[in-house]
Amino acid sequence: MTAHRPRTPEAERSRRWFMNKALLTGGVAALATMTGCSSGSSDSSGTAGSASYGGPPSGMPSGGPGGGAPGGGGGMGPGASEVKYADFTGVTTDGKVVDDLYSVHSTGVSTDALVKAAQAFLDGLSSAQRKSCVFDVDDDEWLKWSNVDGYERQGVRMGDITDKQRDLGYALLGTALSADGLTQTRNIMKLNAFLGDYSGGGRDTLTEGAYFFTFMGTPSTSKPWGFQYEGHHVAINYFVLGDQVVMTPTFMGSEPTSATYKGEKITTFKKETTAGLAALRALTDAQRKKVISSETKAGDNLKAGAGQDNLKLAYQGLAAAEFGDTARAKLLDLVRVYVGNMADAHAEVRMSEVEEHLDDTYFYWIGETKDSSAFYYRVHSPVVLIEYDAQSPLAYGNKSSSGNGGGGMGGPGGTPTQQHIHTIVRTPNGGDYGVDLLKLHLQNDH
Repeated sequence: MTAHRPRTPEAERSRRWFMNKALLTGGVAALATMTGCSSGSSDSSGTAGSASYGGPPSGMPSGGPGGGAPGGGGGMGPGASEVKYADFTGVTTDGKVVDDLYSVHSTGVSTDALVKAAQAFLDGLSSAQRKSCVFDVDDDEWLKWSNVDGYERQGVRMGDITDKQRDLGYALLGTALSADGLTQTRNIMKLNAFLGDYSGGGRDTLTEGAYFFTFMGTPSTSKPWGFQYEGHHVAINYFVLGDQVVMTPTFMGSEPTSATYKGEKITTFKKETTAGLAALRALTDAQRKKVISSETKAGDNLKAGAGQDNLKLAYQGLAAAEFGDTARAKLLDLVRVYVGNMADAHAEVRMSEVEEHLDDTYFYWIGETKDSSAFYYRVHSPVVLIEYDAQSPLAYGNKSSSGNGGGGMGGPGGTPTQQHIHTIVRTPNGGDYGVDLLKLHLQNDH
Protein backbone atom coordinates (compact mmCIF):
# COMPACT_ATOMS: atom_id res chain seq x y z
CA MET A 1 0.00 0.00 0.00
CA THR A 2 1.18 3.52 -0.70
CA ALA A 3 1.74 5.54 2.44
CA HIS A 4 -0.52 8.49 3.12
CA ARG A 5 -2.02 10.36 6.01
CA PRO A 6 -5.53 8.99 6.63
CA ARG A 7 -8.37 11.24 7.57
CA THR A 8 -9.07 11.07 11.25
CA PRO A 9 -12.60 9.98 12.27
CA GLU A 10 -13.15 13.48 13.64
CA ALA A 11 -12.13 15.15 10.39
CA GLU A 12 -14.22 12.74 8.34
CA ARG A 13 -17.27 13.40 10.49
CA SER A 14 -16.72 17.13 10.18
CA ARG A 15 -16.35 16.92 6.42
CA ARG A 16 -19.46 14.80 5.97
CA TRP A 17 -21.47 16.92 8.41
CA PHE A 18 -20.66 20.04 6.40
CA MET A 19 -21.54 18.49 3.05
CA ASN A 20 -24.62 16.59 4.18
CA LYS A 21 -26.01 19.55 6.10
CA ALA A 22 -25.53 21.79 3.07
CA LEU A 23 -27.24 19.35 0.76
CA LEU A 24 -30.16 18.80 3.11
CA THR A 25 -30.81 22.47 3.73
CA GLY A 26 -30.53 23.29 0.04
CA GLY A 27 -30.16 26.99 0.67
CA VAL A 28 -27.39 29.51 0.36
CA ALA A 29 -28.25 31.08 3.69
CA ALA A 30 -27.59 27.75 5.36
CA LEU A 31 -24.19 27.59 3.73
CA ALA A 32 -23.36 31.04 5.06
CA THR A 33 -23.64 29.65 8.57
CA MET A 34 -21.46 26.65 7.78
CA THR A 35 -18.49 28.24 6.08
CA GLY A 36 -15.36 26.11 6.32
CA CYS A 37 -12.01 27.55 7.32
CA SER A 38 -8.62 25.89 7.18
CA SER A 39 -6.77 25.10 10.35
CA GLY A 40 -3.65 26.96 9.24
CA SER A 41 -3.34 30.70 9.30
CA SER A 42 -0.61 31.74 6.92
CA ASP A 43 0.76 31.21 3.45
CA SER A 44 4.36 31.34 4.54
CA SER A 45 6.67 28.37 4.08
CA GLY A 46 6.33 25.53 6.53
CA THR A 47 4.94 22.02 6.63
CA ALA A 48 2.13 20.52 4.68
CA GLY A 49 -1.35 20.80 6.04
CA SER A 50 -4.95 20.33 5.03
CA ALA A 51 -7.88 22.71 5.06
CA SER A 52 -10.68 21.54 7.28
CA TYR A 53 -14.02 22.70 8.56
CA GLY A 54 -13.35 25.09 11.39
CA GLY A 55 -16.72 26.24 12.67
CA PRO A 56 -18.49 29.57 12.24
CA PRO A 57 -17.88 31.71 9.20
CA SER A 58 -15.38 34.55 9.02
CA GLY A 59 -16.45 36.62 6.06
CA MET A 60 -18.02 35.20 2.96
CA PRO A 61 -19.69 31.90 2.08
CA SER A 62 -17.95 28.73 1.06
CA GLY A 63 -20.11 28.32 -2.03
CA GLY A 64 -23.55 27.59 -3.31
CA PRO A 65 -25.67 24.51 -2.95
CA GLY A 66 -25.79 21.83 -5.59
CA GLY A 67 -26.76 22.60 -9.12
CA GLY A 68 -29.15 20.96 -11.49
CA ALA A 69 -28.39 17.39 -10.47
CA PRO A 70 -29.44 16.02 -7.09
CA GLY A 71 -26.70 15.95 -4.51
CA GLY A 72 -24.67 18.91 -5.59
CA GLY A 73 -24.22 19.04 -9.34
CA GLY A 74 -22.96 22.58 -9.15
CA GLY A 75 -19.66 21.52 -7.67
CA MET A 76 -20.46 21.24 -3.97
CA GLY A 77 -18.52 18.03 -3.67
CA PRO A 78 -19.15 14.55 -2.33
CA GLY A 79 -21.74 14.35 0.37
CA ALA A 80 -24.12 11.67 1.59
CA SER A 81 -23.97 9.94 -1.81
CA GLU A 82 -20.19 9.98 -2.18
CA VAL A 83 -19.12 7.51 -4.87
CA LYS A 84 -16.31 5.11 -4.06
CA TYR A 85 -13.66 4.32 -6.64
CA ALA A 86 -14.77 0.69 -6.81
CA ASP A 87 -18.35 1.82 -7.55
CA PHE A 88 -17.39 4.34 -10.23
CA THR A 89 -19.07 3.96 -13.64
CA GLY A 90 -18.77 7.52 -14.91
CA VAL A 91 -21.21 9.87 -16.59
CA THR A 92 -23.68 8.04 -18.84
CA THR A 93 -26.85 8.97 -20.67
CA ASP A 94 -28.92 6.20 -19.08
CA GLY A 95 -26.79 4.34 -16.53
CA LYS A 96 -25.30 2.02 -19.15
CA VAL A 97 -21.65 2.48 -20.12
CA VAL A 98 -20.93 2.49 -23.84
CA ASP A 99 -18.28 -0.18 -24.40
CA ASP A 100 -15.09 -0.12 -26.47
CA LEU A 101 -14.60 3.64 -26.46
CA TYR A 102 -11.12 3.60 -24.97
CA SER A 103 -8.06 1.39 -25.37
CA VAL A 104 -4.56 1.08 -23.98
CA HIS A 105 -2.25 2.14 -26.79
CA SER A 106 0.72 4.33 -27.60
CA THR A 107 -0.04 7.89 -28.56
CA GLY A 108 3.51 8.70 -29.59
CA VAL A 109 3.58 11.67 -27.20
CA SER A 110 6.25 11.31 -24.56
CA THR A 111 5.44 11.74 -20.87
CA ASP A 112 9.11 11.65 -19.80
CA ALA A 113 9.22 15.34 -18.89
CA LEU A 114 5.98 15.01 -16.94
CA VAL A 115 7.32 12.07 -14.94
CA LYS A 116 10.55 13.94 -14.20
CA ALA A 117 8.68 17.06 -13.06
CA ALA A 118 6.40 15.05 -10.78
CA GLN A 119 9.31 13.12 -9.29
CA ALA A 120 11.27 16.33 -8.77
CA PHE A 121 8.39 17.84 -6.82
CA LEU A 122 8.02 14.74 -4.66
CA ASP A 123 11.78 14.50 -4.09
CA GLY A 124 11.75 18.11 -2.90
CA LEU A 125 9.28 17.35 -0.11
CA SER A 126 10.11 16.21 3.39
CA SER A 127 9.24 12.64 4.29
CA ALA A 128 6.23 13.83 6.29
CA GLN A 129 4.99 16.01 3.46
CA ARG A 130 5.41 13.22 0.95
CA LYS A 131 3.60 10.75 3.18
CA SER A 132 0.68 13.19 3.48
CA CYS A 133 0.11 13.48 -0.25
CA VAL A 134 0.77 10.05 -1.82
CA PHE A 135 -2.07 7.55 -2.26
CA ASP A 136 -2.69 4.32 -4.13
CA VAL A 137 -3.45 4.69 -7.81
CA ASP A 138 -7.04 3.52 -7.29
CA ASP A 139 -7.68 5.34 -4.02
CA ASP A 140 -11.07 6.88 -3.25
CA GLU A 141 -9.20 10.18 -2.87
CA TRP A 142 -9.51 10.68 -6.64
CA LEU A 143 -13.24 11.28 -6.24
CA LYS A 144 -13.02 13.48 -3.13
CA TRP A 145 -12.72 16.91 -4.68
CA SER A 146 -14.80 20.05 -4.63
CA ASN A 147 -14.69 23.61 -5.91
CA VAL A 148 -15.86 24.96 -2.54
CA ASP A 149 -13.17 26.89 -0.68
CA GLY A 150 -13.86 25.51 2.81
CA TYR A 151 -13.89 21.87 1.73
CA GLU A 152 -11.44 19.67 3.64
CA ARG A 153 -8.58 18.61 1.40
CA GLN A 154 -5.72 16.17 1.72
CA GLY A 155 -2.19 16.62 0.46
CA VAL A 156 0.45 19.32 0.34
CA ARG A 157 -0.86 22.89 0.59
CA MET A 158 0.96 25.34 -1.68
CA GLY A 159 0.90 28.06 0.96
CA ASP A 160 2.57 25.82 3.54
CA ILE A 161 5.70 24.86 1.61
CA THR A 162 8.92 26.67 0.77
CA ASP A 163 9.38 28.87 -2.28
CA LYS A 164 11.65 26.22 -3.84
CA GLN A 165 9.08 23.48 -3.29
CA ARG A 166 6.32 25.69 -4.64
CA ASP A 167 8.37 26.43 -7.77
CA LEU A 168 8.71 22.70 -8.36
CA GLY A 169 4.94 22.39 -8.04
CA TYR A 170 4.38 25.10 -10.62
CA ALA A 171 6.97 23.43 -12.86
CA LEU A 172 4.88 20.25 -12.74
CA LEU A 173 1.75 22.17 -13.65
CA GLY A 174 3.64 23.90 -16.44
CA THR A 175 4.63 20.54 -17.88
CA ALA A 176 1.19 18.98 -17.54
CA LEU A 177 -0.72 21.99 -18.86
CA SER A 178 -0.42 24.21 -21.88
CA ALA A 179 0.70 27.81 -21.49
CA ASP A 180 -2.97 28.84 -21.61
CA GLY A 181 -3.90 26.17 -19.07
CA LEU A 182 -1.23 27.28 -16.63
CA THR A 183 -2.18 30.94 -17.04
CA GLN A 184 -5.83 30.13 -16.47
CA THR A 185 -5.03 28.14 -13.33
CA ARG A 186 -2.80 30.84 -11.89
CA ASN A 187 -5.30 33.58 -12.71
CA ILE A 188 -8.05 31.67 -10.91
CA MET A 189 -5.79 31.41 -7.87
CA LYS A 190 -5.05 35.14 -7.97
CA LEU A 191 -8.74 36.02 -8.28
CA ASN A 192 -9.41 33.74 -5.32
CA ALA A 193 -7.00 35.88 -3.30
CA PHE A 194 -8.64 39.02 -4.67
CA LEU A 195 -11.99 37.73 -3.41
CA GLY A 196 -10.48 37.19 0.03
CA ASP A 197 -9.28 40.79 0.11
CA TYR A 198 -12.60 42.04 -1.28
CA SER A 199 -14.56 40.30 1.44
CA GLY A 200 -12.46 41.72 4.23
CA GLY A 201 -9.72 39.13 4.58
CA GLY A 202 -9.32 36.73 7.47
CA ARG A 203 -10.07 33.66 5.37
CA ASP A 204 -6.96 31.66 4.55
CA THR A 205 -8.98 29.53 2.14
CA LEU A 206 -9.32 32.63 -0.04
CA THR A 207 -5.64 33.02 -0.89
CA GLU A 208 -3.22 31.92 -3.59
CA GLY A 209 -1.82 29.35 -1.19
CA ALA A 210 -5.00 27.35 -0.51
CA TYR A 211 -4.39 24.80 -3.29
CA PHE A 212 -3.28 21.22 -2.77
CA PHE A 213 -1.32 18.51 -4.57
CA THR A 214 -2.07 14.82 -4.10
CA PHE A 215 -0.47 11.95 -6.02
CA MET A 216 -1.95 8.59 -6.87
CA GLY A 217 0.69 5.95 -7.49
CA THR A 218 4.33 6.64 -8.30
CA PRO A 219 5.40 8.72 -11.32
CA SER A 220 6.40 6.27 -14.05
CA THR A 221 6.74 6.08 -17.82
CA SER A 222 5.16 2.61 -17.84
CA LYS A 223 3.01 2.11 -14.73
CA PRO A 224 -0.25 3.97 -14.04
CA TRP A 225 -0.11 7.04 -11.81
CA GLY A 226 -1.58 10.49 -11.57
CA PHE A 227 -1.97 13.63 -9.56
CA GLN A 228 -4.69 16.00 -8.45
CA TYR A 229 -4.38 19.75 -8.02
CA GLU A 230 -7.31 21.20 -6.15
CA GLY A 231 -8.65 24.25 -4.36
CA HIS A 232 -11.37 26.88 -4.64
CA HIS A 233 -12.58 26.97 -8.25
CA VAL A 234 -9.86 24.60 -9.50
CA ALA A 235 -9.78 20.82 -9.60
CA ILE A 236 -7.42 19.17 -12.09
CA ASN A 237 -7.40 15.38 -12.15
CA TYR A 238 -4.48 14.10 -14.23
CA PHE A 239 -4.06 10.37 -14.93
CA VAL A 240 -1.07 8.96 -16.79
CA LEU A 241 -0.53 5.49 -18.28
CA GLY A 242 2.57 5.19 -20.43
CA ASP A 243 2.18 8.00 -22.93
CA GLN A 244 -1.59 8.25 -22.50
CA VAL A 245 -3.04 11.12 -20.48
CA VAL A 246 -6.56 11.75 -19.13
CA MET A 247 -7.14 15.21 -17.67
CA THR A 248 -10.69 14.87 -16.39
CA PRO A 249 -12.65 15.78 -14.44
CA THR A 250 -11.30 19.31 -14.68
CA PHE A 251 -13.27 22.01 -12.92
CA MET A 252 -12.35 25.65 -13.47
CA GLY A 253 -14.32 28.65 -12.31
CA SER A 254 -14.00 32.08 -10.79
CA GLU A 255 -15.84 34.81 -8.90
CA PRO A 256 -15.14 37.43 -10.04
CA THR A 257 -13.94 36.58 -13.52
CA SER A 258 -12.31 39.98 -14.03
CA ALA A 259 -10.55 42.22 -11.51
CA THR A 260 -7.27 43.96 -10.77
CA TYR A 261 -5.08 42.09 -8.29
CA LYS A 262 -1.78 43.55 -7.10
CA GLY A 263 -1.77 45.93 -10.06
CA GLU A 264 -2.44 43.18 -12.63
CA LYS A 265 -5.67 43.28 -14.64
CA ILE A 266 -6.90 39.69 -14.83
CA THR A 267 -9.71 38.40 -17.01
CA THR A 268 -10.75 34.75 -17.16
CA PHE A 269 -13.16 32.72 -19.32
CA LYS A 270 -13.24 35.20 -22.18
CA LYS A 271 -12.33 32.47 -24.69
CA GLU A 272 -14.93 30.10 -23.28
CA THR A 273 -17.60 32.78 -23.51
CA THR A 274 -16.82 34.00 -27.03
CA ALA A 275 -16.25 30.51 -28.47
CA GLY A 276 -19.61 29.38 -27.12
CA LEU A 277 -21.36 32.30 -28.75
CA ALA A 278 -19.48 31.73 -32.01
CA ALA A 279 -20.58 28.10 -32.09
CA LEU A 280 -24.20 29.08 -31.49
CA ARG A 281 -24.17 31.88 -34.06
CA ALA A 282 -22.79 29.54 -36.74
CA LEU A 283 -26.10 27.64 -36.69
CA THR A 284 -29.13 28.45 -38.81
CA ASP A 285 -32.20 29.98 -37.19
CA ALA A 286 -33.96 26.62 -37.35
CA GLN A 287 -31.02 24.84 -35.73
CA ARG A 288 -30.74 27.42 -32.96
CA LYS A 289 -34.38 26.80 -32.08
CA LYS A 290 -33.47 23.15 -31.42
CA VAL A 291 -30.32 24.00 -29.47
CA ILE A 292 -31.70 26.77 -27.25
CA SER A 293 -33.92 25.53 -24.45
CA SER A 294 -37.17 27.23 -23.49
CA GLU A 295 -36.02 26.86 -19.89
CA THR A 296 -35.21 30.11 -18.09
CA LYS A 297 -31.59 30.47 -17.05
CA ALA A 298 -31.27 29.71 -13.35
CA GLY A 299 -28.62 30.92 -10.96
CA ASP A 300 -26.92 27.52 -11.18
CA ASN A 301 -27.49 25.10 -14.07
CA LEU A 302 -24.34 22.96 -13.81
CA LYS A 303 -25.06 19.24 -13.80
CA ALA A 304 -21.74 17.37 -13.68
CA GLY A 305 -19.85 19.09 -10.89
CA ALA A 306 -18.11 17.46 -7.94
CA GLY A 307 -19.91 14.50 -6.43
CA GLN A 308 -21.60 13.67 -9.74
CA ASP A 309 -19.21 10.98 -10.94
CA ASN A 310 -22.01 8.53 -11.79
CA LEU A 311 -24.37 11.14 -13.20
CA LYS A 312 -27.04 10.08 -15.69
CA LEU A 313 -27.42 12.88 -18.22
CA ALA A 314 -29.40 12.44 -21.42
CA TYR A 315 -28.35 14.19 -24.59
CA GLN A 316 -30.16 17.48 -25.21
CA GLY A 317 -30.06 20.01 -28.01
CA LEU A 318 -28.94 19.15 -31.53
CA ALA A 319 -26.30 16.70 -32.75
CA ALA A 320 -23.46 17.95 -34.96
CA ALA A 321 -24.48 15.41 -37.59
CA GLU A 322 -27.09 18.02 -38.57
CA PHE A 323 -24.63 20.93 -38.60
CA GLY A 324 -23.09 22.48 -41.68
CA ASP A 325 -19.32 22.49 -42.14
CA THR A 326 -18.84 25.93 -40.60
CA ALA A 327 -20.90 25.09 -37.54
CA ARG A 328 -19.05 21.78 -37.09
CA ALA A 329 -15.74 23.63 -37.22
CA LYS A 330 -16.92 26.19 -34.68
CA LEU A 331 -18.08 23.43 -32.36
CA LEU A 332 -14.64 21.80 -32.54
CA ASP A 333 -13.06 25.20 -31.90
CA LEU A 334 -15.18 25.45 -28.77
CA VAL A 335 -14.09 22.02 -27.53
CA ARG A 336 -10.47 22.92 -28.30
CA VAL A 337 -10.63 25.88 -25.90
CA TYR A 338 -11.19 23.46 -23.02
CA VAL A 339 -9.07 20.55 -24.22
CA GLY A 340 -6.34 23.08 -24.96
CA ASN A 341 -5.67 23.50 -21.26
CA MET A 342 -3.70 20.24 -21.53
CA ALA A 343 -0.12 20.21 -22.78
CA ASP A 344 -0.35 20.87 -26.51
CA ALA A 345 0.63 17.47 -27.90
CA HIS A 346 -1.65 15.59 -25.52
CA ALA A 347 -4.46 18.00 -26.38
CA GLU A 348 -4.15 17.03 -30.05
CA VAL A 349 -4.52 13.36 -29.13
CA ARG A 350 -7.62 14.21 -27.14
CA MET A 351 -9.10 16.27 -29.97
CA SER A 352 -8.70 13.28 -32.30
CA GLU A 353 -10.90 11.27 -29.91
CA VAL A 354 -13.50 14.03 -29.92
CA GLU A 355 -13.51 14.31 -33.72
CA GLU A 356 -14.14 10.58 -34.11
CA HIS A 357 -17.49 11.11 -32.37
CA LEU A 358 -18.36 14.50 -33.80
CA ASP A 359 -21.60 13.34 -35.45
CA ASP A 360 -22.81 12.21 -32.02
CA THR A 361 -21.79 15.43 -30.27
CA TYR A 362 -24.76 17.44 -28.97
CA PHE A 363 -24.84 21.19 -28.38
CA TYR A 364 -27.32 22.61 -25.87
CA TRP A 365 -27.96 26.14 -24.59
CA ILE A 366 -29.96 27.85 -21.83
CA GLY A 367 -30.35 31.62 -21.63
CA GLU A 368 -29.97 34.67 -23.82
CA THR A 369 -27.40 35.01 -26.56
CA LYS A 370 -25.93 38.51 -26.38
CA ASP A 371 -22.23 39.08 -25.81
CA SER A 372 -22.93 40.22 -22.26
CA SER A 373 -25.62 37.63 -21.47
CA ALA A 374 -25.34 35.15 -18.66
CA PHE A 375 -25.94 31.74 -20.23
CA TYR A 376 -25.32 28.03 -19.89
CA TYR A 377 -24.14 25.69 -22.62
CA ARG A 378 -23.21 22.02 -22.88
CA VAL A 379 -21.21 19.98 -25.37
CA HIS A 380 -21.90 16.28 -24.88
CA SER A 381 -20.76 13.18 -26.76
CA PRO A 382 -19.82 9.60 -25.83
CA VAL A 383 -16.26 10.79 -25.05
CA VAL A 384 -16.53 14.39 -23.87
CA LEU A 385 -18.82 16.46 -21.66
CA ILE A 386 -18.24 20.19 -21.31
CA GLU A 387 -20.40 22.57 -19.30
CA TYR A 388 -20.18 26.35 -19.04
CA ASP A 389 -22.41 28.08 -16.51
CA ALA A 390 -22.63 31.81 -15.79
CA GLN A 391 -24.04 31.77 -12.27
CA SER A 392 -25.61 34.17 -9.84
CA PRO A 393 -23.15 35.93 -7.51
CA LEU A 394 -22.36 34.46 -4.12
CA ALA A 395 -19.88 36.99 -2.86
CA TYR A 396 -18.85 39.55 -5.46
CA GLY A 397 -20.90 42.57 -6.44
CA ASN A 398 -23.41 42.28 -3.62
CA LYS A 399 -21.73 44.46 -1.02
CA SER A 400 -24.92 46.39 -0.33
CA SER A 401 -26.62 43.22 0.87
CA SER A 402 -23.95 42.45 3.43
CA GLY A 403 -23.77 44.15 6.77
CA ASN A 404 -20.05 43.62 7.33
CA GLY A 405 -18.69 45.22 4.18
CA GLY A 406 -17.93 41.87 2.61
CA GLY A 407 -19.59 40.21 -0.30
CA GLY A 408 -23.29 39.62 0.09
CA MET A 409 -25.23 36.47 -0.71
CA GLY A 410 -26.63 35.82 -4.14
CA GLY A 411 -27.13 32.14 -4.83
CA PRO A 412 -29.32 30.17 -7.21
CA GLY A 413 -32.21 32.58 -6.71
CA GLY A 414 -30.15 35.57 -7.78
CA THR A 415 -29.58 37.01 -11.23
CA PRO A 416 -26.75 35.19 -13.04
CA THR A 417 -23.81 37.18 -14.35
CA GLN A 418 -20.60 36.65 -16.30
CA GLN A 419 -18.70 37.67 -13.18
CA HIS A 420 -19.31 34.20 -11.69
CA ILE A 421 -18.58 31.32 -14.07
CA HIS A 422 -18.19 27.59 -13.48
CA THR A 423 -16.95 25.10 -16.08
CA ILE A 424 -16.42 21.36 -16.05
CA VAL A 425 -14.86 18.92 -18.50
CA ARG A 426 -15.46 15.18 -18.17
CA THR A 427 -14.78 11.99 -20.10
CA PRO A 428 -18.06 10.04 -20.04
CA ASN A 429 -18.54 6.28 -20.01
CA GLY A 430 -15.86 5.45 -17.48
CA GLY A 431 -13.07 7.65 -18.81
CA ASP A 432 -12.78 10.10 -15.89
CA TYR A 433 -9.73 9.62 -13.64
CA GLY A 434 -8.44 7.16 -16.27
CA VAL A 435 -10.57 4.48 -14.63
CA ASP A 436 -11.37 2.60 -17.83
CA LEU A 437 -7.72 2.68 -18.94
CA LEU A 438 -6.58 1.39 -15.56
CA LYS A 439 -9.07 -1.49 -15.72
CA LEU A 440 -7.88 -2.42 -19.19
CA HIS A 441 -4.27 -2.19 -18.08
CA LEU A 442 -4.86 -4.50 -15.13
CA GLN A 443 -6.84 -6.97 -17.25
CA ASN A 444 -4.32 -7.18 -20.05
CA ASP A 445 -0.97 -6.67 -18.37
CA HIS A 446 -1.40 -8.48 -15.08
